Amino acid sequence: MIIRVMTWNIHAGIGMDGRRDLDRILGFIRRHRPDILAVQEVDGRALGAAPSPFTLLQSQIGGGTAVAETIIGADGAYGHMLLSRWPFEDYALHDLSMKGREPRTAIFARVRTPHGGLNVIAAHLGLKHHERRMQAAKLKNLARNTEGPVTLLGDLNEWTWRGPVWKALSQVFPARTAHRTFPSRCPVLRLDEIFCRPASLLGSSWRDTSAWQASDHLPVIAELNMHAAPTACTGRELVDADFTP
Repeated sequence: MIIRVMTWNIHAGIGMDGRRDLDRILGFIRRHRPDILAVQEVDGRALGAAPSPFTLLQSQIGGGTAVAETIIGADGAYGHMLLSRWPFEDYALHDLSMKGREPRTAIFARVRTPHGGLNVIAAHLGLKHHERRMQAAKLKNLARNTEGPVTLLGDLNEWTWRGPVWKALSQVFPARTAHRTFPSRCPVLRLDEIFCRPASLLGSSWRDTSAWQASDHLPVIAELNMHAAPTACTGRELVDADFTP
């Protein structure tokens, strides 16, 4: 009754060594074998005849796929993805954009896992405080109006402890991961997180520190306890462990 979820800002596949190497990214994804994967900063622009990273990422899991193309140009698209080993019952894109800022979109999907239904939200929030406050309020309302277990995955760009994102989402998500993920070489900021409702949904979680060279963010992985009762929303101690291959 355990499923594995993973969120990673892959920085367009450009690592800390300056190389753009999507195969390196795909290798880490295969290592962790997520059942549900949220990937941010997927960039298919200016690649010429090279395969689309959206297509390559989809091939790693091969079930449900939802793509939020937030920037579209003549040479390709940029955005984020939500992928699942199992098909989506349905999914929707929710606009989180603020005028004058980079377009932002949340992905909402209902996944029918072998262990029951799971609602999943994937997001990549903005860099400005007031921008994230508005976006977090929208995500809070989306989760509040959703029945059953919910998990939110993504790069939330929360730079300060107990900032607007935490204040909004803690009202509807009683459990979250708390791993330092940025910058990947020597992480000090907890930008990438997994939120859960009920609290008992969130099991063990970790970051993969060996992935530091593949992107400027570290991936966060968590195990979800799908037997958890949807009404059980008590707190729990979160695990701040690391993965060592």
